[in-house]
Amino acid sequence: MITAVRALIFYLGYILAMVVVSCVLTPIALLLPAGPRSWLILRYNWFTLFWLKVTCGIRYDIQGIEHIPTDRNVVILSNHQSEWETIYLQLVTRPMSTVLKQELLKIPFFGWGLKALNPIPLDRSKPAAAMKQVLKEGQKRLTDGYSVLIFPEGTRTEPGTRGNHKKGGAMLATKKGTAILPVAHNAGEHWTSSALVKKPGTIRVRFGNLIETEGRNVNDVHAEVTEWLETQVDQLSSLPPVRTATETTESSSDDTAENKHAQP
Repeated sequence: MITAVRALIFYLGYILAMVVVSCVLTPIALLLPAGPRSWLILRYNWFTLFWLKVTCGIRYDIQGIEHIPTDRNVVILSNHQSEWETIYLQLVTRPMSTVLKQELLKIPFFGWGLKALNPIPLDRSKPAAAMKQVLKEGQKRLTDGYSVLIFPEGTRTEPGTRGNHKKGGAMLATKKGTAILPVAHNAGEHWTSSALVKKPGTIRVRFGNLIETEGRNVNDVHAEVTEWLETQVDQLSSLPPVRTATETTESSSDDTAENKHAQP
């Protein structure tokens, strides 16, 4: 009950701040260049993280912050467990363009500010067209000096499970010759899929070394990023490491062999 009450108080401030930013700061921000515009609108993100700590006791610890470049834009690839990382990761570099589902831009107030940040909205019901749009619009954003944030799993994945990592981010980075900044976290263990369950504690975030893509094969890049993300998420999680289908099959085979050997 206390957790639910704290979550309700959080959402009251969350929504009020959203309305203020959308109705007051966003119209002002639209008159500014991309960098100052995002700085102004993203005051909302900073407030949300602060308010989450005050009301729900959720903090965050950042590892590998030295890997975030300050002299060039990058393609940021992250696992996706909750809304928390969509809020935090937009603060990593500026300006930032996030690949997201187009329905988010239709949400009153929230969608107004989000649209002003020049995201790349996708129709997820049309995967082939969505991939083409990521490559086309993503290259434009990178040329214009934006970093691009992509969640390879495409949708939220519950902590303790793994999603299917798509190649769009690796393809964009490789095609443009832009470095990838991988980032892993366990945010879904605190900002859960249940709106009224915000578990106190510390979200752990880890940035990896930049993965250069110039002249590399996209499949190799995708495999490297996927392996890094899955390994780091397992390390950061308080849940048991996720086992792949191959590992499960091999383990079952080993157990069967051991049982047969043990029989008289």
